[in-house]
Amino acid sequence: METKSENACFGGVQGVYTHASKATGGDMTFGLFLPAEAKDGPVPVLWFLAGLTCTHENAMTKAGAQAWAAEQGIALVFPDTSPRGEGVPNDDAFDMGQGAGFYVNATQAPWDKHFQMWDYVAEELPALIGAEFSVDMDRQAITGHSMGGHGALTLAMGLPGRFRSVSAFSPICNPMRSDWGRKQLTGYLGEDESAWEAHDASMLMKSKGFDGPILVDTGTNDQFMDLLMPETLAHAAAQRRQQAILRMQPGYDHSYFFISTFMEDHVTFHAEALYAG
Repeated sequence: METKSENACFGGVQGVYTHASKATGGDMTFGLFLPAEAKDGPVPVLWFLAGLTCTHENAMTKAGAQAWAAEQGIALVFPDTSPRGEGVPNDDAFDMGQGAGFYVNATQAPWDKHFQMWDYVAEELPALIGAEFSVDMDRQAITGHSMGGHGALTLAMGLPGRFRSVSAFSPICNPMRSDWGRKQLTGYLGEDESAWEAHDASMLMKSKGFDGPILVDTGTNDQFMDLLMPETLAHAAAQRRQQAILRMQPGYDHSYFFISTFMEDHVTFHAEALYAG
C-alpha cells in the first residue's frame, strides 16, 4: 500500500492510498478519513460509495462528511467506483466501464477480468483497511449516492449482519427495470435476469429486507427521477413492513449540493446505530 497524501482535517487525517488489488487485477485508490479518536483506539466505519463517473475523490471533497464524522468519532471510507488503467476495458458511454462498475462481479467478457467490484468492496478493501488502520470492523455502516446508493443498499441486504445501518442519496432503486441498470447488468452479468436480482434493491427488499435501520433521501427535482424509481423501493419496503425512513426532499436535485445539505442527518443516523449496544 502506498500513501498518496495525508492532510489534517477536522482534528483527524484525510488520507488517500493506492494498493495492488487481486480482485480487480490492478492498482486501486481509496480515500480514508480517520477522526482524532483513532489515535486512542479503533473507531467505527462508515462507507461512502460514489456514483457514475466518480472516483474516490468526489464524495471525499464535495460531500462535507468529514466535519460530521469527526464530531461523531467515525472513520469514512471512499472507494473508487471501478478498476482503471491500461488494459482495463471501457465503453464510449459514461454509464458503462471505467467509472461505472455498478458494484457487481462481472461474469461476461471483456469485463470479467477486472470488474469484480463486489468482491473488492465487500471483501478485499475491508480486509486491507482492517489490517492497516485503527478501525473497528465489527461496527460498520454504509451509504452512497446514485449508483453508489444502489451499491450501498444491495451490499447491506446482500451481506446480512455486516452493516448496522444503511442509507442512500438518490439511489438507483430498481435497475432491472431502469435504463440505468438493464444495459449494465446485461453487459456485466449476461442475459439471464435471475442473476440480476441480487443487485436490485427493490427485489432484495421484497426477498430479504434489512435487519436494521434504513434512511433514503431523494430530491423532488432530481433530473434522473425516472431512472432512479424511488417509488419501487418505497412500495417494496411497505409490503415487507421494513423499518425505513424514505424522504422526498422538496426542490433538491441530484447534485452534491443536495448531498452536502443532508449529510449531517445521515452521519448522525449512522452514529446512533454504530454506537448502540
